[in-house]
Amino acid sequence: MRWLKNLWLTLNRPATFLTLGTISLAGFIMGVVFWGGFNTAIEATNTEEFCISCHSMESKPYQELQKTVHWSNHSGVRATCPDCHVPHSWGRKIARKMEASSDVWGWFFQTVNTDAKFESKRMEMASREWARFDRDDSLACKGCHDYDSMKWDSMSKLAQKQMKRAAENDQSCVDCHKGIAHTLPDMGTARAPELIAEVGTGPNSFNLQQDYYSALTKPLYFSENGDVEAGTLNVATKVKVLESTDRRVKIAISGWRKKIGAGRVIYYDFGINMLTAQLSKDAAKTDGIINGFEEKEDDMTGLKWQRVETQLWTDAEYLIAEQQPLWDYARDTFRSSCSVCHTQPDEAHFDANTWPGMFQGMIAFVNMDQDTQALVQKYLQQHSSTFVKKEH
Repeated sequence: MRWLKNLWLTLNRPATFLTLGTISLAGFIMGVVFWGGFNTAIEATNTEEFCISCHSMESKPYQELQKTVHWSNHSGVRATCPDCHVPHSWGRKIARKMEASSDVWGWFFQTVNTDAKFESKRMEMASREWARFDRDDSLACKGCHDYDSMKWDSMSKLAQKQMKRAAENDQSCVDCHKGIAHTLPDMGTARAPELIAEVGTGPNSFNLQQDYYSALTKPLYFSENGDVEAGTLNVATKVKVLESTDRRVKIAISGWRKKIGAGRVIYYDFGINMLTAQLSKDAAKTDGIINGFEEKEDDMTGLKWQRVETQLWTDAEYLIAEQQPLWDYARDTFRSSCSVCHTQPDEAHFDANTWPGMFQGMIAFVNMDQDTQALVQKYLQQHSSTFVKKEH
């Protein structure tokens, strides 16, 4: 340790030959050299060449970009990878660089080095980028697209209406404009990864005669081991578990059906068009599958309704013990996604039978997978004026 002690004494000894000005000037020059080297290194990682040096980025996202208007357009202005994915302000840029260091692990472990791996991660990666754009208010987009510079008269009437609302609120661009530089994930069939990450896939074992709730839309089966489907169980539906195996559970589904046709659709309650389950024609016509009880007539439509119960099998996963986490996720999704174009109405502003039509009119302006759409619609119906009495 003698050398360390001598070094410490040397550093603490007053300068014999150097003046304070010389020391200050040397420190300044060293600072400039360090800062120049650091900034040069940062900028070197801020080029398109650096981004696509990774094969996974060059073979997929970069090829997709070349097919869009951000690559080739009448004005000749091209957006490169860092233009969109690296914040322009220095502070946010450094934070983004630190965040992106995790991508090195993905490269090292070859997380998306094949087309199949990339597609399996596309939804996850896209969701992460959308969240970042929302967090930054799409400042990367606004570096080129300025609300104040837009020519409203050259837009269609619908575009004017939506864009002027967005400009009034300084709306984040990515709220409406997803998939304009890269291929969108398959939103229609994605199994709601963010939802499942929030609520889980359900327990490993079930308590018989206890109520559970479907976390996703699930197929129904006639038997414990058969592959013949008997219908569909809707998301956020309460069921009672009657039997349990390693693979499937037998459940009881209760509700009401309209006495019209085969009566295949089971609704949440009398006179309320809130979907619980849809049975196949074969299931609806099979004796003993649907057990009917009391009947009532709807005064408004003249239709007869019947209270029913059916017992069928479904896969054991995606049945959770509590419904509230589903409602919490649906509420947050509704309030974040459906306030993009206008002030969202209160959940109790419409009744349960009005909400489906209103909600379906909003779907064209947001990106939701089918399970999330069904969950948010059921949340709105369940928390509508039919069940929650409020004054407006």
